[in-house]
Amino acid sequence: MLNSRRIVVVLPAYNAEKTLEMTYAEIPFEHVDHVLLVDDASRDRTAQVAERLGIKTIVHDRNKGYGANQKTCYRAALDLGADIVIMVHPDYQYTPKLITAMAAMIAYGEFDAVLGSRILGIGALKGGMPLYKYVANRVLTLVENLLLSHKLSEYHTGYRAFSRQVLEQLPLDANGDDFVFDNQMLAQIIWHGYRIGELSCPTKYFEDASSINFRRSVIYGLGVLGTALEFRLARMGLIRSGRFTPRNDQAAAQ
Repeated sequence: MLNSRRIVVVLPAYNAEKTLEMTYAEIPFEHVDHVLLVDDASRDRTAQVAERLGIKTIVHDRNKGYGANQKTCYRAALDLGADIVIMVHPDYQYTPKLITAMAAMIAYGEFDAVLGSRILGIGALKGGMPLYKYVANRVLTLVENLLLSHKLSEYHTGYRAFSRQVLEQLPLDANGDDFVFDNQMLAQIIWHGYRIGELSCPTKYFEDASSINFRRSVIYGLGVLGTALEFRLARMGLIRSGRFTPRNDQAAAQ
């Protein structure tokens, strides 16, 4: 708990048996109230390792995708009474040591969402990010900043923190169940005018860390561009989108 705000860490997991314990060991339990893992039907012993560590675990009956995993994570975290939810990948690509700093940026009222950015600073390539992913990240971020009329150092990090209000108000079920969910959710946060903070996060690519292949990276990139274009056209009033609902429509639905 931080500034009387309950903090829940969620771990969307798939085949994280080899890295889960390293990730868990770095969680700052002096401030974290609950840790929750959702296992997306892993083919390894991820769920068993989680249960051995005493982590509250939910197991999908089939593989539903990274976005669907997050939807389950956020619903369960809100059910636990979370005021702040922090997503950490259990593949140890992002150090949990930054959880307290990220939570504080929300707990003390400065931001509604916080991103751990691998691009702030100079460590992305030194940390092992493949050159093609670095270049794609920079190009996609430039396009998104233009189409979303915002300014972030990157839109593609998986290290994120959200206030309860953000998770309760965004129409997350309108988003996809695959990797593009991350990007669609971030665009929704900007659409609704929430404040996004960033802090520098070390980059760690290594053999046991999960990483999508080139083909899925291309599919993800096209989904990112489609999301940004959808946002722009909805903002201009040229299309209607369930993902980007006009504020008066949202108020009427409540």
